[in-house]
Amino acid sequence: MELPLVCVVLTGCTVDEMLKDASLATAAGADLVEVRLDKLWTREVEMEESEEDGDSKKSPRREIEYQVQPLDSVDLKSALSSFKQGIELPVILTCRPERQGGYYPGDESSRIEVLRTAIESEVSWVDLEVDIAASDRKSLMEKASGKTKIIASHHSEENPPPASEIVAEVEDYSSHGDMVKMCYPISGFEGALRVFEAAWELRGSEIEMSMMGVGSGGDWSRIHAPLLNQKMVYSTMQVGWHLSHSGKINVSDLTTAWKLLGYSS
Repeated sequence: MELPLVCVVLTGCTVDEMLKDASLATAAGADLVEVRLDKLWTREVEMEESEEDGDSKKSPRREIEYQVQPLDSVDLKSALSSFKQGIELPVILTCRPERQGGYYPGDESSRIEVLRTAIESEVSWVDLEVDIAASDRKSLMEKASGKTKIIASHHSEENPPPASEIVAEVEDYSSHGDMVKMCYPISGFEGALRVFEAAWELRGSEIEMSMMGVGSGGDWSRIHAPLLNQKMVYSTMQVGWHLSHSGKINVSDLTTAWKLLGYSS
């Protein structure tokens, strides 16, 4: 059974923090890492610690908010150069807009230029949202052709629709890039099952995909990604009981689960 690529989404809001996390991901056996460029325009603000569900036996977890910084606070070319020199693994560069849960403070035209500069850095992958204007997408895909692979991503604000609709969306988006990434908020097991069912229906297609949920049960499609013939699985170097409630999974826990389930030796 061919295993999916394991991508660690780097944490941190500075180049140094992301480089440190990339080193840990490399040591943990990740195949590639994702750099959220939009996070460079933020600073972490630690809120009061909280205990989920009032369980005092559990260790309190830091609550983090991100404060967006001015557009001129980041030297993009310097940051890209540091990532290119300091990260051993292949890299996905992402600059998520506010409309899809990101933090980039500029307008869409300046964000497109960030993505263009990312492609010009000859990065391995770049993430382009499916709602980017058609003319901008065409221009960026032409710039990336033969050098950088494209992830066509959709981060929905709504719960997953029926599996048949998810399948239709993936098929529609398949021409937008080399891989389709679909992510939905999960508020219950029904939503998690819809994502899993859609991935199951698509497992025999030639479309390369990565499907997941955010919320309890959102990790089902990550844990069973080899069975679902997914191209890539997004993971984290973060640890803690809270990950299961967010649908995330630590990279070491992911590879251990694959071994226990017989997906890998």
